[in-house]
Amino acid sequence: MAPRRARPEAEGLLRTVTTPLAAICPFSGSARTESELADEIFPQAARQHSAIGRWCQSYVGWVEEADLRAKGSSVGFVTWVLTEYLRRGLVDGVAHVGPHVPTADEPTLFDFTVSRSEDEIRRRSKSRYYPSELSQVLEEIRTVPGRYAVVGIPCYVKAVRLLMRSDPVLRERVVLCVALFCGHLKSAAMVDSFALQAGVEPRQVAAANFRLKQPERRADTYTMEFRTHDQRVISRDWWRMVDGNWGLGFFQYSACNFCDDVTGELADISCGDAWVQPYSSDGRGTNVVVVRTPEAQQIIEEGMRSGALALTPVDGDFVASTQVAGLRQRREGLAYRLWKCRGQWLPRKRVAPDGKVATWWRRRIYDFRWLTSRNSHRVFLWARRRRKFKYYLLWARGVRKVHRLLHKFAGEAPRTPPATSLIASPPVHD
Repeated sequence: MAPRRARPEAEGLLRTVTTPLAAICPFSGSARTESELADEIFPQAARQHSAIGRWCQSYVGWVEEADLRAKGSSVGFVTWVLTEYLRRGLVDGVAHVGPHVPTADEPTLFDFTVSRSEDEIRRRSKSRYYPSELSQVLEEIRTVPGRYAVVGIPCYVKAVRLLMRSDPVLRERVVLCVALFCGHLKSAAMVDSFALQAGVEPRQVAAANFRLKQPERRADTYTMEFRTHDQRVISRDWWRMVDGNWGLGFFQYSACNFCDDVTGELADISCGDAWVQPYSSDGRGTNVVVVRTPEAQQIIEEGMRSGALALTPVDGDFVASTQVAGLRQRREGLAYRLWKCRGQWLPRKRVAPDGKVATWWRRRIYDFRWLTSRNSHRVFLWARRRRKFKYYLLWARGVRKVHRLLHKFAGEAPRTPPATSLIASPPVHD
């Protein structure tokens, strides 16, 4: 069930190597791997772990300072780190994704921007499950002297690291990279689909909050909130959406099927949700944090001593246990996908192709997830163009049922939708 081959003329173009671009593309066949780059970037990070790469220390916990935990998607840890670096004069600006007011010319809801004050950092906090691109902020970093932090998912951080190797200006000015743990990236169609299911036309959406904070509920219960141009506010639980199960791969980019970095192995500091009990039940949120430089570790431990951070040191195995589903998809599942694509062009990966990983039924789950991620874009686009969204809903419900059957035949039991809105299954399923 591998993706269909491109037409001969397109395949020839794809096989033409553009050397400068290949050197900085995180999914090229010639760029260095995360492990090779980490050896260069973090020579002082003596510890190594298969799930998190090189590291100095890792923690689990939350932010106690002010109201950051209450307002953050999880606990506001990334916001605390960025504002702390700004307070200390270690950075002059932070490149991260913030809200963008959609217009006819630029209909996007979020985009990379540079924040230069604590207030701007706080206003642009929270998780954004939405595509964005770095070119404008990188040009601003090149143009405006100063020291900068860059925040992104693992592949974005890798792209910046690769670019820094060939760009002396960026190498001098980007002094901190912060990564968010990532299962995969969604296209903007996910927001459109969620909006339509909530009874809102996508063009009417002025703002979106992917993780409405609700301390009385489980942390792994996601609620989507939309604000329209006429100031209406509509919210819906992810699990009520036909495509709200993150692990099925709806609207996933193809490149995500060939990524083996879940924890941002090239970032000075990486942060993710602690998806293990008892933390996943705590609606206030809990983070796992991986630190790869002594300087960052010192700042975090000073925050712990001052009472701003409530963190407990943990080992690499604990961090890996919080990301079991993502790691299984990106390691075991990737080995199988690489085997399926043997004979075709593939990016350099640290995972060896293997056509016999796991069980026969588990491999069928990987096949079906791949088909879902590919076909969701096509079916949704077809339904939208013909104003027949109900057909997409029917298709998506069928996908969900087949997924459950595959898990049943595999002897696995994916968590089912909750009986009430107060107990919900997590958005990421294995």
